[in-house]
Order: sequence, then C-alpha cells, then structure tokens
Amino acid sequence: MIGKDRAEKNVEESNRSLSVNEKVEEWIHLYSHDLKWLAYSYVKDHAMAEDITQEAFIKAYQKYITFKQQSSEKTWLYKITINLCKDHLKSSYIKRVLKKGAEAFQSIPSQTETPEQHTLNKSEDEELLEHILTLEDKYREVIVLYYFEEFDVKELAEVLNVSPNTVKTRLRRGRQLLQEQLASEGSTINE
Repeated sequence: MIGKDRAEKNVEESNRSLSVNEKVEEWIHLYSHDLKWLAYSYVKDHAMAEDITQEAFIKAYQKYITFKQQSSEKTWLYKITINLCKDHLKSSYIKRVLKKGAEAFQSIPSQTETPEQHTLNKSEDEELLEHILTLEDKYREVIVLYYFEEFDVKELAEVLNVSPNTVKTRLRRGRQLLQEQLASEGSTINE
C-alpha cells in the first residue's frame, strides 16, 4: 500500500511538473520579448536584460507552487522581473561598473509607410525611448508598463506594490518630465 501511494505521488508530481514545464514554455512564447524589453528599460544593457529575463523564468518555474493566483501570471512574471532588475541595480557589481549607452529597440516597418516615413518615425521613436530611459526609475517603470505593455492602473499598483493613486501621480509626473525634456531640447516628436 505504501509503495502504491508513493507511485501515485510520483505520477502526480510528474504530471504537475509537466504542466509547469508547459506553463514555462507558454510564458516564454508569450512574454519573453516583453520581459526582456522591461528588463532593458531598467538595466540599459541588452545582455544583462536577457540574463534577467532568463532568471525570471527560472525563478517563476521554481516558485510556481507558491504562486497564489491572486493576480494574473503575466502580472506575477512582471513583478519577478522588476524585482530582479532592482536587485541587479542595487548589487555591488553595478555600483562598481556603471555602463552607459543604450541602443534603441528596432521597430518593424509598416506595410503602408514609405522608407522615408519609416526612417523619420524610427528616429522619433528612438529619441522618445532615449528620453524615457533617462527618467528616474519610479517614473520610467510606470511609463513603460502603462504605455508599452498596456497594463492598467490597478495592475500597475499590484505589480509595484503601491496604491492606484500613486500610479496615477507617477504617470502624470512622468509625462510632465518627458514633456519638459522634449520641450527643452526642441524635439521634433509630435505630442
């Protein structure tokens, strides 16, 4: 009887493990690009963003059993990634070695725009991204998650462990800072 219970438990663990493995594959397919982009917005280094993204998936795999499903898996993965980014930025390594320079993300040209329009739009996108990346962390993270990842205010509050009003205030202040930066440099970006 004990041997049978042990065998059933092993089958259950195997099935659960298989479903977690399938979950991780699904997450990688659905969220890897977005999580990498999010990590890059914090660390401003492509290789480190990739490392953090991989680490986020590993941590999610390891901690899936403890996931209480009080939020969506997407929100949970974003929270893991943000925490890993913050840990990285607090580490002694990053304090000793400050890296500068950021390549803008490549955008895929639209079928309807001309090459000239694409180049102009790409240049404006790169300029805007550079300005976003110079914002203080608390403003940058809400701007990126709200506008690029399309999180709503409630989801942002949950991911960042702040109140919805704090999210709204940071969004307003972040937009204000961006407008000031763009105005002071005489930017060509349309508002």
